[in-house]
Amino acid sequence: MKRLIEFFIKYPVGVDALLIGFFFFGWISFGKLNTTFFPLVESRDITITAVYPGASPEEIEEGVVNKIEQNLKGLTGIEQYTSTSNENRASINVKVIKGYNTDLVLEDVKNAVQSVASFPTGLEPIRVAKRENRTLAISMALTGEGVDLISLKQEGRKIEQELRLQDGISKVSLSGFPNEEIEIALDKSTLRKYNLSLSQIANALRATNLDITGGTIKGTQEEMLIRSRNKQYDAKELQNIIVYTTPLGQTIRLKEVGKVHNRWSDSPARAAFNGINSVEISVNNTDQEDLLSTCEFVNNYVKDYNESRNHMRLDVITDFSITLQQRKDLLLENGLLGFFLVLVLLTLFLNLRLAFWVAIGIPVSFAGMFVLATYFGITINVISLFGMIVVIGILVDDGIVIAENIYAHFERGKPLLRAALDGTIEVIPSVVSAVLTTIIAFSSFFFLDGRAGDFFSEMAFIVIATLAVSLIEGLLFLPTHLSHAKLERNAKKNPVQSFATGVLFKFRDRIYSPFLRWSLNNKIITISFFFAVMFITFGAMGGGIIRTQFFPFIERDNLSISLDMPAGTNEAVTQKWIDQIEANVWEVNSQYKSEREDGLDVVKAIQKNIGPISSKARLNVILLDSETRGTPSYLIENDIRAVTGEIEGADNLSFGGVQAFGKPISISLVSFDLVELRAAKEELKAKLKLMEALSDVIDNDQKGIREVTLELTDKARFLGLTPGVVMSQVRETFFGAQVQRLQRGEDEVKVWVRLDEKDRKQLWDLEEMLISTPQGNIPLRELANYSIERGTVNINHLDGQREYRVESSLSSPNGSAPALLSQIKADILPDIFAKYPSVKARYEGQQKESQKTQDSSQTVMPLILFLIILTITFTFRSLVQTIVIMLLIPLSLTGVAWGHWLHGMPMSILSFLGVVALIGIIVNDSLVLVSKYNINVKSGQKVYDAIYNAGISRFRAIFLTTITTIAGLAPLIFETSFQAQFLIPMAVSIAYGIGFATMLTLLVLPSMMALVNDSRVLIRHVWTNQKPSREEVEPAIKEMKSEQYFKELNDAE
Repeated sequence: MKRLIEFFIKYPVGVDALLIGFFFFGWISFGKLNTTFFPLVESRDITITAVYPGASPEEIEEGVVNKIEQNLKGLTGIEQYTSTSNENRASINVKVIKGYNTDLVLEDVKNAVQSVASFPTGLEPIRVAKRENRTLAISMALTGEGVDLISLKQEGRKIEQELRLQDGISKVSLSGFPNEEIEIALDKSTLRKYNLSLSQIANALRATNLDITGGTIKGTQEEMLIRSRNKQYDAKELQNIIVYTTPLGQTIRLKEVGKVHNRWSDSPARAAFNGINSVEISVNNTDQEDLLSTCEFVNNYVKDYNESRNHMRLDVITDFSITLQQRKDLLLENGLLGFFLVLVLLTLFLNLRLAFWVAIGIPVSFAGMFVLATYFGITINVISLFGMIVVIGILVDDGIVIAENIYAHFERGKPLLRAALDGTIEVIPSVVSAVLTTIIAFSSFFFLDGRAGDFFSEMAFIVIATLAVSLIEGLLFLPTHLSHAKLERNAKKNPVQSFATGVLFKFRDRIYSPFLRWSLNNKIITISFFFAVMFITFGAMGGGIIRTQFFPFIERDNLSISLDMPAGTNEAVTQKWIDQIEANVWEVNSQYKSEREDGLDVVKAIQKNIGPISSKARLNVILLDSETRGTPSYLIENDIRAVTGEIEGADNLSFGGVQAFGKPISISLVSFDLVELRAAKEELKAKLKLMEALSDVIDNDQKGIREVTLELTDKARFLGLTPGVVMSQVRETFFGAQVQRLQRGEDEVKVWVRLDEKDRKQLWDLEEMLISTPQGNIPLRELANYSIERGTVNINHLDGQREYRVESSLSSPNGSAPALLSQIKADILPDIFAKYPSVKARYEGQQKESQKTQDSSQTVMPLILFLIILTITFTFRSLVQTIVIMLLIPLSLTGVAWGHWLHGMPMSILSFLGVVALIGIIVNDSLVLVSKYNINVKSGQKVYDAIYNAGISRFRAIFLTTITTIAGLAPLIFETSFQAQFLIPMAVSIAYGIGFATMLTLLVLPSMMALVNDSRVLIRHVWTNQKPSREEVEPAIKEMKSEQYFKELNDAE
C-alpha cells in the first residue's frame, strides 16, 4: 500500500486522469439510472382467484378455499397464506419466504390447486399468478359539468389510448364506473301469456346471437367460406331477435317479452371529484419504467388537454414524482451545505487548500457510487435518496482524519511530500478499520426480513458503495492532491482563523486537558458515572419516558376516510352519509381558512369513491402541501373526526391513511370455533374502544346482508324436486342467467336475462314465483318454506384458520404502539383467552414487521458484531482494546435516546439507521485515539503519558469529525418540510449520538484504557508474584518485541 501511495504522490497526473474518469463515467451513469418511487423488490406474493357466480361465502369457503388451503399446507417456501371468501368469489394470497425463488414456489402452488380432486360445478377457471410489481406514478380525475358518466368513460378511454402511445407508459387504468352490461328484463305477465320460461329465452339468445362458420366450398379455382353473421353487440340490435314462434306461426321478438337496454351493473363503483362525477385515470409504472419522465409527460398532457377543452377537464389527484423530486432537492441542498460546511470549518481550523481537497471527496465518492449503482441495477427512489442523505454526514470523516494527520506532520517540519506519505500511512489501519466496520454494520440490512429488509437494503448498498469509493479517494487521491497543494508552514492566518484556532486550542488546553487528567486519576468514578447514566436511560425507555415506535408518524399531504355500512345498505344511504362527511371536511376547512393570514384553503380537493359494494365508501382528502399548510395533518384529522362524531348504524369508520408497515395495533384472532371467535372479537373490540390512547377501532367482520333461506316442503320432495333444481330456477329469475359475453371495444359486456326489477322487489314476488315441475308450474310458496336472517359478507382465513382482525390507530402521533400493545397483552387478552380457550392471537401490522425484523436481527447481529470485533482486533492485535472500543457503542445510546426525548419524538427503525451509521463514527474516532496511544507507547512514553498525549494530539481530528457531522445534520434536524420528517430521527441519532460519543472517546475511553492497564499489571503480579512495569504488559510493546525478534532472526539467516 505504501508503494502505491508513493507512486501516486510522485506521479499526480495519474490521479488527475482517474479523477476526470470518475466524474465522466459518474455523470453518464447518473443519467442512465432509472427513477422509481420505491426500490425494485422481486414480488413475493402469489394470488389465487376463484369466481363462482351466485355462490355464498360459506359455499366458496367449503367448496373452494378449504380444499386449496389443505393442499397448500406443507409447501416449501411459503411464509403465510390468507384468504377471503366473498359472495361470488374468493381470493387467496400466498406470501413467499424471502430468499426463495418465487417462480418455483408459483409452480408448486399451481400444482397444489390442480391436484384438488373436484370443485363445485359452475366454478370458473381458477387463476394463479405472481403479483406484478406496479407502482402508482400519477392519477387524475376527469370531470365535466353536466356530462354523463358514459361520456366521461368514453373520453377516458381516448385519454387512456393516447397515454399508452407514449414510450415508457404501459399501465393505464380507468375506474369510477361499474361494468357495462346488457340486461333483458322480462315481464312476468308476458311470459305467462306465452307460457315461456326464462331459460327458453336464454337458450334462444345463445342459439341466435352468434357468428358461426359452416365449412368451405372447394371450387376448381378457389375456396369459399360459408359463414352466418348474426351477432349483435348493442341492446337496440338485440331487440328484434326472434325468441319464439307460436304453433300458428306468429313470431315473438325479444322486445315483446321484456325491456332490452344497456345499463351499468348493480355493483356500485362510482367516483366524484369535489362533488362532481368523475372517472379516475391511473398511470402505473412497471419496474422498467421511469417515474419522473412518466409524471412529467402526464403533467404536460394534462396542461395541454385543459387548454384545448371547454366541457371537460383533468385534475391531478396524486403525483408521486413530487415526493421524489422533493427528496432529490433535499439531497442537493444537504450535499451542497455539507460541502460548504466542510470547507468553512476545515478552513477555520486547518487550511483552505486542505479543506477544498477534503470536500472534493463528496462529489468524487458519489460519482463512483453512481457507476456501481448502474451496474447493480439500483434506481433513484425515496429510499436510495435517503441513503445518499445519510452518507453525507459520515462521508468525509476518513478524509478529515487523513488530512488532519498530514497537516500535523507538516506542522512538525516535515517536507510536504514526506508529510503526505507518513501522515497517510500512520492512519491507514484506523481509517480502513473504521470504514470497514461501517460497511459491515450497514450490510446487516441485506439480511433483515420483512419490509425493512426489502426497503433499506438498497439504502445500505448506497452507503456501502459510497464509503468504499470514499476510502479509495481518501487513501490515494487526497494524499496526492495535498502533497502538491503548496501549503505554507506557519502561514499568516486571517483574524477569523486565528480566533477559531485559538478558541479550539484554549478549549483543549484549559478545559479538556484538566478533565482528562482528572478522569485518568479517577477512572472508576468516570466510568461508573457514564454506565449509571446508560442504565437510567434504558430505564427511561422501559418506563415510557423515552418512547419507542417501530415506524414513526410521518407528516402527509392527504387524509383517507373510510366508511363501512352494514352489508346490503342501499347505495343512496351510503351516499347520504359519505356526503355528510364530505360536508364536514369542507366545514373544518372553512374554520382553518378563516384563521389563516394568507386565507388559503387547507383542503385542496376531495376525491370520493363508492364501492365496490353499495355499503362501502371512501374519501381521499387532498391537503395543501405541508410546507405551506403549517398545521399537522393529524390535527385536521382529529377535527374532522370530532365534527363527524358517530355514524348511526356504521360498522366501521376510520380516519387517517395507509401506513407504511400497517396499523400500529393489529390483532388477528384465529380459531376453528366460529361462535367463540366472534364473541372474543366483540369483547376485544369493545375493550379497545375504551382506551383513550387508541382511535378508529375497526374489524374485518362486516355484518352480513339479510338472507332468505329456503327449505323444501314434503310436497316438493314428493314431486321429485331437489334443492338444486328449485334454486337453479330461483337463481335464474332473481340473479339472472348470463347468456353471453360480448367484446365491445376494450370492455367485456355481459348479457343477462332476468325478471324485470319490478317483479322481484318484494318477498311476495318470490312466494308467487312459478316453479317448473313434472306436473306443471307451481308457486314456490307451496314448495318451500323460508326464514330470514343475516348472512355473511366475507369469511377470512389466516393460515387455514378462520380469522377476525381488530385494528386501531393511535389517538396521538406521540403515542407508543409497543407500550400499548404490551398493555393489551397484559390486561385485556388473558381474560379473553381464559373465557374462550379455542381462540389464539396473532399480531399483524407494524408489530409483525417489527417482530420479523427483530427475529432476523437476532441471527444477523451476532455475526455482524463478530465481524466488527474481528476487524478491530486485526487492526490492534488486541482483543481487550477491541472490547473497550465496543463498549462505547451501547454507552453512546444515551445521547441518541435523550436526543429523541428532547425533540419529543419516539425512537423507531429510522433512529436505528442513525445508530448503525453512528457505529462507524464511534469506531473511527476510537481507532484514531487508540492507534496514537499504541504509537506513543512504542516510542517509549509511559502508559499514562501515552494515553494523555494521545487524547491531546488527536483532539483536533476527533473534534473536526464531530463538528462537521453535527453541523451538516443540524439544518436537517430543524427542517420543517414534509420530506425532512422521514430523515429527522436518523439525523437526531447521529448528531446527538456523536456529540455524546465524543465525550466518551475523549474521557471514558482513556479511563478504560488506564483501567485495563491497571488490571493487566495486577493479574501479572498475582500470576507471577512479580510486579511488572505498566509498559511491558501492553500489547503494543509485546508486538514490538516480537517484530524485533523476527527481524533479528531474519538478519541472522
